[in-house]
Amino acid sequence: MEKNLKGTWPIIVFEKAKDTLTTVQLWMQVVGKIRLRKMPWLNHSWHVTLYVSPKGFTTSSIPYEQGIFEIEFDFINHQLLLVTSTGKSASFSLVPMSVAKFYQQLFEKLEQVGVAVNIHHAPNEIDPAVPFEKDNTDRNYDAEQILLFWQAVVKVHIVFTRFKASFTGKASPVHFFWGAFDLAYTRFSGREAPEHPGEMPNMPKAVMQEAYSHEVSSCGFWPGSEAFPQAVFYAYCYPTPDAYKRQPVSPTETFYSEELGEYFLPYEAVRNSPNPESTLLSFLQTTYEAAANTANWDRSTLECDLTHFEK
Repeated sequence: MEKNLKGTWPIIVFEKAKDTLTTVQLWMQVVGKIRLRKMPWLNHSWHVTLYVSPKGFTTSSIPYEQGIFEIEFDFINHQLLLVTSTGKSASFSLVPMSVAKFYQQLFEKLEQVGVAVNIHHAPNEIDPAVPFEKDNTDRNYDAEQILLFWQAVVKVHIVFTRFKASFTGKASPVHFFWGAFDLAYTRFSGREAPEHPGEMPNMPKAVMQEAYSHEVSSCGFWPGSEAFPQAVFYAYCYPTPDAYKRQPVSPTETFYSEELGEYFLPYEAVRNSPNPESTLLSFLQTTYEAAANTANWDRSTLECDLTHFEK
């Protein structure tokens, strides 16, 4: 494990990690809904996301009646941490447990530190959506597998952050959506988009339509699913010009899914390349150019070159 913490991109084997990823996604839904309820609404649902931290994933600061508080998944020491600006703190261990048990422990700790919150009790973007307090299924938690996944996300976060620096237009933070369970970053052209169809399991249509109210070029990192059992990078745009799928993109392992209307690059192709960071940057840049060029974005006003400041 020490080698992965220091250098190389970690190996992610979906079959080994899938049960733990499912568990953590459901736990994160509980934490994410707390952030959703306590934060002011931001455009495109940016108020609901989590962020990569030096230990795992964090809500960052959330306002409440006595100041601010933060909830953090610590995947190094395998704890859930709560801290408030009043000096109160609490924690509990991340071990195999049901969603109901996690939900119960978290709300007990919130009460202990003086945070009062009510949330919608069922997950989003998951079907079936079993209410948290009723989900008593025994859940796996493999500490090594979630550490490997988080280490990969840290590597990706650094590259996404570097890619973000070359864009001066409206753009999202590099953030983690607990609904789809992906690290994402989105650029905007500044123009409104056609109304989005808004289709997503257990997600209000109005929320989806507001999220895609303006033209976007998005990229992200996703650990996979039973139907697509490998970690991948993705890129898409909305709306999607007909010529988008025919643009020159790199690296060579990149492929376009007609069914999903997105470009994909397997995580393994990046991990095994001589320079993973450059390989991923190439995917991010060329798929963005595919979107911006085919949709006629005003790239001269949206992009910048700050490399001379790095010298």
